[in-house]
Amino acid sequence: MLETSEKTNLLEQASYKYSLQDVAEPNLYRDIYDYESVPKVAFNHRRVPMNMPTDVWITDTSFRDGQQSMAPYSVKQIVDLYKLLSKLGGPYGIIRQSEFFAYTKKDVEAIEKCMDLGLKFPEITTWIRANKEDFKMVKKLGIRETGILVSCSDYHIFKKMKMTRRQAVDYYLETIRSAFDAGVVPRCHLEDITRADFYGFVVPFVNEIMDLSNEAGIPVKIRACDTMGYGIPFSEVALPRSVPGIIYGLQHYAGVPSEYLEWHGHNDFYKSVTNASTAWLYGACAVNCSMLGIGERTGNVPLEAMVFEYASLRGSLDGMDPTVITEIARYFQDEMGYDIPPMTPFVGENFNVTRAGIHADGLMKDEEIYNIFNTKKLLNRAPGVVISKTSGASGIAYWINEHFALEGEDEIQKDDPLVLKMKEWVDEMYADGRTTSLSKGEIMDKIRELTGGQMPSKSVTAREEQK
Repeated sequence: MLETSEKTNLLEQASYKYSLQDVAEPNLYRDIYDYESVPKVAFNHRRVPMNMPTDVWITDTSFRDGQQSMAPYSVKQIVDLYKLLSKLGGPYGIIRQSEFFAYTKKDVEAIEKCMDLGLKFPEITTWIRANKEDFKMVKKLGIRETGILVSCSDYHIFKKMKMTRRQAVDYYLETIRSAFDAGVVPRCHLEDITRADFYGFVVPFVNEIMDLSNEAGIPVKIRACDTMGYGIPFSEVALPRSVPGIIYGLQHYAGVPSEYLEWHGHNDFYKSVTNASTAWLYGACAVNCSMLGIGERTGNVPLEAMVFEYASLRGSLDGMDPTVITEIARYFQDEMGYDIPPMTPFVGENFNVTRAGIHADGLMKDEEIYNIFNTKKLLNRAPGVVISKTSGASGIAYWINEHFALEGEDEIQKDDPLVLKMKEWVDEMYADGRTTSLSKGEIMDKIRELTGGQMPSKSVTAREEQK
């Protein structure tokens, strides 16, 4: 049968209908995942069209997937971070939703306190056990949407659940009916989709979900979960690892509208951010993230990364306030005792810090030479340097100017007497066998010694020499 597509305005075949393949043995894709070697990337040279939706957004799982990977957050910490999320997402709700556990009294208290704030965004959603009592509890709280687990690879269906594919589908559909009966929008988490039989299980299963949704008159969300980080963003990669193929297939063959399609990835192979962006580009409105990327194993898609991916792809932050990213990072460090790896983009201690003297010399002449963008404006973090054996006079001068906020005429140069004395001291330290960089406290103490306790400025260094 031919139908005119509303998206392309072209006649397209609409007769594709995939039936559930209730196989006797699991399809574990052993040619790709043999477990004894690195998973392979297979190509079939099939392309699907790029189809970015009119609106795309970010959803958050910091209080669900993120919280599974740390000590449980206190109610106060959840409320504080939720407020920061709202501030970061801005008035248009680019950070559209935030996902909470709803298992314990503490979980419910945190949800209620966040709801009492009256913030429009992010909308509070939940993750619950698949039973009727939990659905009723969510409804009573006034939650509109909740996540439920519908694992879709044969690794889970056969090995963990000990079911056939048909038994799994029937079990899942009964759970989804319970959500509809409670008047709650179910968000179906298609766990392990990058190891699933896409046309033999995923598409026919999602077709049944969509039929049930139409029958109930209640929408359903479909979250494609790259649970093990196996997703590949490249064009022409074969399923089940192809991110473009998964998103296209869920739209084109399972009938999931973009606004109900969401990507949830992990970073096991360093591809979480690229895969999330690819999901946007090929038709998913939502990408699911966590603050600082905290999550299972190697973590989830870092929310702060997708803020900048959004701005890169759309050409605008659309009301988001990225300086809040620095506030969030400091909160995790200062209030929660979380150690952020220093090289982490946007939030790590060293992300815009250089140790090389030649780089520091460039920063002094024009910070744009060695800084990725105006980090002072966008993240409230000026570029910095670390003093070590490779810093040279330029690095020392830059460090002093940065830490004492010396600008314009007050800036000191690399030939300043204070800088030259400091360089002498630094060189001596490393000549004696030191291998680590100098701490802020050590540098400050030496500056006080050399200046007699006076704050460094041109008025007490170079200007005095000029007299």
